Amino acid sequence: MLAVSSGQGGFFFLDALGGTGKTFLISLLFAEIRSKYGIALAVASSGIAATLLDRGRTAHSAFKLPLNIQSNPDAVYNIKKQSSMATVLKQCKIIIWDECTMAHKYSLEALDRTLKDIKNNDKLFGGTLLLLSGDFRQTLPVIPRSTYADEINACLKSSRLWRNVEKVQLRVNMRVQLLQDPSAETFSKQLLDIGYGKVAVHENTGCIKLQTDFCTIIDSQHILIDHVFSDVHTQYANPKWLAERAILAAENLDVNGLNSKI
Repeated sequence: MLAVSSGQGGFFFLDALGGTGKTFLISLLFAEIRSKYGIALAVASSGIAATLLDRGRTAHSAFKLPLNIQSNPDAVYNIKKQSSMATVLKQCKIIIWDECTMAHKYSLEALDRTLKDIKNNDKLFGGTLLLLSGDFRQTLPVIPRSTYADEINACLKSSRLWRNVEKVQLRVNMRVQLLQDPSAETFSKQLLDIGYGKVAVHENTGCIKLQTDFCTIIDSQHILIDHVFSDVHTQYANPKWLAERAILAAENLDVNGLNSKI
């Protein structure tokens, strides 16, 4: 808020684990700035994250990111200097980019070039205050047919701009504290151990070995379906019942197969 008040710009990264209150904090910042008739832009790397932000949009929608950003290191955003979006960018007090860890480093560098051009200012991001938020223990940029090295090279931390960032952190898991559930706290710590690479890895497969109390292992998809959607033959037309249960899968192929069986 001091940086917002000074109007001198800045580059911050909010490092926050799931459940620490990141979205709550961002919403509070928006409320404070907008209550004083200031403009605050809310963007996110994914559509789900964007829906959690007040007036949030995906970065691709808001900034008109080129679709070939991964192969275009000199890209700029498709925003004309005389457009209404350019006027908003000139006047906004802060840009907050949530789930930034999923974004390609060229997206950030393109934002830097675009803002410098629109505002005719050679300062970092044209003197705009930018707050990135996310957790690098989660999903990094998805690069088709890539190696681990390619993903790390595409990550924001590999960008030439990252040396200018000021890091702030949220450490306390508020979700666990409010629930006061010992099992939730255990689960949270286990997730952190996985994120920090403290879990044993199988030498041949590279897979991690989950602790026995981490989850319940079942023998087949049919048992899983019977457990989650036990009354589907009578409740299939009940939206409330359907909204309270789901089976998640990593690939659309598995999702389609499960849907067909159900």
